[in-house]
Amino acid sequence: MPVEASDFAAKSALFLPKEAQYDYLVNLPENIASAGLKNRDGHTMNSLGEVVNNAMQLIEDQSEQLVGVLPKSYTDFSDDLLAELLRIFNNSALDDVGGDIIGRIYEYFLNKFAKNIASDDGVFFTPKSLVKMIVNIIEPKSGTLLDPACGSGGMFIQSGDFVNAAGMNANSAMTFYGQEKVEYNAQLCLMNMAVHGLTGVIKSGDEANTFYHDAHNLNGCCDYVMANPPFNVDKVKAESCEGAGRLPFGLPSVNKSKEVGNANYLWISYFYSYLNEKGRAGFVMASSATDSQGKDKDIREKLVKTGDVDVMISVGNNFFYTKSLPCSLWFFNKAKSEAIRDKVLFIDARNYYTVVDRTLNEWSEWQLKNLNSIVWLYRGETEKYTALLQEYRDYLHAEAESAENDDLRVAVDWDSFADIVSALKEKLSALRKAAKAEVDAVGKRDKKSVQQQYDDRITNIENMLTVAKEAHWLYEKFSDGVYADVLGLCKLATIAEIEEKGWSLTPGAYVGVAPVEDDGVDFAERMAEIQRELLSLQIESNDLMDTISQNMKEMGL
Repeated sequence: MPVEASDFAAKSALFLPKEAQYDYLVNLPENIASAGLKNRDGHTMNSLGEVVNNAMQLIEDQSEQLVGVLPKSYTDFSDDLLAELLRIFNNSALDDVGGDIIGRIYEYFLNKFAKNIASDDGVFFTPKSLVKMIVNIIEPKSGTLLDPACGSGGMFIQSGDFVNAAGMNANSAMTFYGQEKVEYNAQLCLMNMAVHGLTGVIKSGDEANTFYHDAHNLNGCCDYVMANPPFNVDKVKAESCEGAGRLPFGLPSVNKSKEVGNANYLWISYFYSYLNEKGRAGFVMASSATDSQGKDKDIREKLVKTGDVDVMISVGNNFFYTKSLPCSLWFFNKAKSEAIRDKVLFIDARNYYTVVDRTLNEWSEWQLKNLNSIVWLYRGETEKYTALLQEYRDYLHAEAESAENDDLRVAVDWDSFADIVSALKEKLSALRKAAKAEVDAVGKRDKKSVQQQYDDRITNIENMLTVAKEAHWLYEKFSDGVYADVLGLCKLATIAEIEEKGWSLTPGAYVGVAPVEDDGVDFAERMAEIQRELLSLQIESNDLMDTISQNMKEMGL
């Protein structure tokens, strides 16, 4: 039977007519005018820009929430440039990214070409790592979710993925509401949600300025609030804020101009106020807000005394694409168990991350799970921690068993992560030595191919070792599943202890400083490895020079 739009709707997916699909667009003839193509209104199209504009209109016809949202200005591009753009984005790799892909692409372009726009007024697009951490700790299941500074909709996308992964349908289980002052970002949000099969109510423009408007009338009604609001916004009209309500702890400091000079605690108050009696909130905030003084401190004291502050996480530099500033993740929970009602979990994760490149850090999937498991243990959810340990063992064992060679078939105790790490280190060292010996022994022409073969095998073991180290990192701290304070990492503090610290919510003030650990890098071994890499590059350079010389001779030069 032919696939129809209704089949896609049943799966909460967006149906694309043939004329709006990449395969159709990238295979059009160069001369559009000669093809006799008609748009949805029956008019002849004479340029590729008109064809793409028509594709956008056809997509809008499939989704009520996209009407008037998609751009239709592609005639601004030349046909040659637009054809090249279509070829670039017609890439299967984009299908594998997952999460807030539209937001990620948009932020990438902002970072490359318009950094001043990307960070204007304290606005930063939320990194995937931070979004995932917030969603994993909040654990949305069903009910109303509000993001009052929704940007490109990353919180909605990740929440939808979380709910769907739990075996439920996100559109049936959740109701998504968003406010976004910048209308263009709101359009990105609607596009993003449509791409991921989600529906929601997103308001934009002046009526969606959260400082002055509760656009959806959700005060006290939300099961979940998630946000990455703009940091340190100034010149917010105090009287308008006060008139708009949602300030259960009062206004922050107001200057002579009757303005709030720093709006961080306006946001914090709003997030708390939106929650219903069992609601949870998770949001990104400037690091300075955890111990700011004046009226901020008074608000923070009242907030802590409610017993609803759940978890505080410090995040290091370079998690944002456009700025290197650190931040904090705040979590409220109005349904905390009595056992932890008067306690707050502090996690200092500033030194725990994976380096992506010189200017960007993130948490790997395993690191996200490790940090999340600390929260599970704090909440008494030992079974989730135990399941994670088993997931580590299953993954490592499966990697060893599925290896095409014997490199990963190491005879170790699979219940001991320390043994696995040790065995993999030994195997890695032996393989590197074998690689050097064999590369040195073969002829010049074969060196590159032999090195490549060994590099692939070495990479497999390195990846496995990285996972094994994360498993060992977690198990050595919490063993079989009992929460314990870890120096330099986490601390469970009572409200009385927080009062002693002057109502500070800075994790570093509680967790202390971890002892300096040996990084485990063998200096001599690493220098030998660098030398081998240099020799390999020199060989490749010589081969290229020989090829260039030969080509020039054949050209008579």
